Amino acid sequence: MIRVAILTIRGDSVGDEEELSGKVIEEIIKEIAGKKVYYRVIPAQFNKIQEELFNISERGIADMILTTGGTGFAKRDITPEATLAVIEKEAPGLTEMMRWKVGQDTPKAFLSRERAGIRKNTLILNLPGKPEEVEECLKAVLPILARGIDILRGAFPQ
Repeated sequence: MIRVAILTIRGDSVGDEEELSGKVIEEIIKEIAGKKVYYRVIPAQFNKIQEELFNISERGIADMILTTGGTGFAKRDITPEATLAVIEKEAPGLTEMMRWKVGQDTPKAFLSRERAGIRKNTLILNLPGKPEEVEECLKAVLPILARGIDILRGAFPQ
């Protein structure tokens, strides 16, 4: 089982779309034996996002943290910056793969600014905020996420 924390980053407007994105993540992760072990909706504030990412990874609550929202061009979109402040190592291949796969059919995907990286033994991956975009991006990298988690758990010697 892969323990997954889901953080929904909520912007100024309150809407159901963000809540739906969390539910989409919860359903898709089942395909890789993922189980939601932590879920929070937090405001799009740098310190709040950074604190949540730090605490989850430091305490070993989850093998993977998936964020949804706050990855666009708007002034309030700061999830990637908060993620970069927390991670110890970047994992750019994941976000490159998401943009490449989704961008073939939807060129606006190349405007996304998601980040991925590792803190301690936790993989952190930013996803967009809209449910359909979350589904497309997560399914693009889903086949390799379990392997990445196995490596972080030490299943494969270096």
